[in-house]
Parts: sequence; structure tokens; C-alpha cells
Amino acid sequence: MFRKIVFANDGSPAADRALFYLEHLAREEDAEVIVVHAYEPPKRYAGQEGYDALVEAYERLAHEIVDEAVEHLSQAGVSVRGVVREGPAARVILGVAQEEKASLIVLGSRGPSSAAELLLGSVSMEVLRFAQCPVLVVP
Repeated sequence: MFRKIVFANDGSPAADRALFYLEHLAREEDAEVIVVHAYEPPKRYAGQEGYDALVEAYERLAHEIVDEAVEHLSQAGVSVRGVVREGPAARVILGVAQEEKASLIVLGSRGPSSAAELLLGSVSMEVLRFAQCPVLVVP
């Protein structure tokens, strides 16, 4: 039923909980998993020194988050690969899901933001609203 699963991993505790469910589901369904992380470095202002190093740090952290999940799933016997992209999280998640013709998107209900909505984070809400495949949101 689920042949290709996109896992949106922001490195949050909710994403860690989602990874637990994803691992079991992917093994049960013999599904391929694409671990996705989107990052948005801060806006650049004129004269801002060290900006390139800051962007590199954001990208390095994004790769660490993805690599950790890929390693975990790979050790569990899941076919998995990672994708890191710069851009708004929901747009990146939805874009990868569409490109990959995903049959399921898995994500945690809240990311690391303190401004998250009461029940679901804004990224979760946007993915639920615009996804063209089923979405599993893990609290």
C-alpha cells in the first residue's frame, strides 16, 4: 500500500516519535523512505559579516539531522535516502512528496518552534491542507 514514504524530519522530539512509527511501518510495508529536512537561514543584511559561515552551519546541521535518521533506518533494514533543501519547510516537504510520487508523508505534530499552534504546528497544518497523498502526523 505504501511504497514510498516521505519523512519530514526537523530534529524535534515529535520527529523522533514519528521516526519510531515510521520504522515499523516502512519495514511492514517494505517501503522506501525519503528523509527530508528543510532549512531557512536568516535573511542577509548589507554589511553582515559571517553570513556565509552561518549558512554553512545551517546546512551542516540539516545534513546531520538527515544523516542520523538515515543511519537509524538503514540499520533497521529499511531502504532509505536523505534529501536536504533550502526553503520553507512545508513547501519543501510537499515538493519532494510530489517529485517522488510519495504514497505517504510522515511528520511530527510540532517542530522546534515555540510559536507552534495549539494542536498542530503550522508546517503540519500546511502539509495536511495541501498534500496530494495521505499524511500521518505523530503527536
